[in-house]
Amino acid sequence: MTTPKEQLPTPTSGLLHDQGYRHYGGLRAPHGQAWMVIARMHVMSALKYRPFLMLLLVAWARVIYYAVRIYVSSVSPQVPTFFAVNPGLFQEFLTGQGIFVFLVTIGQAGIIADDRRANALQLYLSKPLTRLEYITGKLVPPMLWLLGVTWVPAMLLVILQVVLSGSFAFLRENLFLLPAITVASFVDSLLSAFLILALSSLSKSRRFVSVMFAGIMFFTFGMYQSLRAITGSRWWAAIAPGQMVDVITAWVFRARVEPLVPVPVAVAVVVGLIVLSAVILERRVRGVEVVA
Repeated sequence: MTTPKEQLPTPTSGLLHDQGYRHYGGLRAPHGQAWMVIARMHVMSALKYRPFLMLLLVAWARVIYYAVRIYVSSVSPQVPTFFAVNPGLFQEFLTGQGIFVFLVTIGQAGIIADDRRANALQLYLSKPLTRLEYITGKLVPPMLWLLGVTWVPAMLLVILQVVLSGSFAFLRENLFLLPAITVASFVDSLLSAFLILALSSLSKSRRFVSVMFAGIMFFTFGMYQSLRAITGSRWWAAIAPGQMVDVITAWVFRARVEPLVPVPVAVAVVVGLIVLSAVILERRVRGVEVVA
């Protein structure tokens, strides 16, 4: 017996849902903080990479050596000049950390290159993320690691000296020491971080970026040495970024040495390289954003 049409069950009865607007009940992140997500991701990734952690530990091994020198100087007034605690000791420490600044910077070679290889840059910029936020998120991690092997240990050595001596006499006599450590560390870190980011934005291979960065640092130094030997002029040091950082470091620490070039020239070279790197970064990221 056929069921009347009006009594047939509706196939979709009980399955229809309201597809209208639903209010979002979660937490909304404030605008302008997206860079924190990128920075946090890179920091956590580096902490999981054992060779990079070993590099950081080796970089901190020199801190123990200088801590011993400070301790010997504090417990025994009659010590050789080698153990004397003076501003030159902290300048020597920061200059010696240059090799670790170089290696840590090399370790960040893929920070943008990896995104370009995986075509992740387009994905980033398809989100509510500005170019400035993206670049900031990529700049923060190398800055953290570089300051972690320069500014942080140097400041801890200053604190150690105050604690072991039991007074602020040394610090009062050398009030310029804290700003000198800060300026020297930030100049070196900013220059290295911007250079590696700019180079990383130019390639999809982190190995090629590493080679380019090493080439810039070593080739320019070699060229400076060769041209100085040929011409006898120290002005060729202006083509070597590392030498310019050393000039600024010696100046802020009030070292009694004749600079390779006038300090304003060294500052102009460093600032010029940072600005050039920032321009390259902005154009490379903007180019991807337009294509996306």
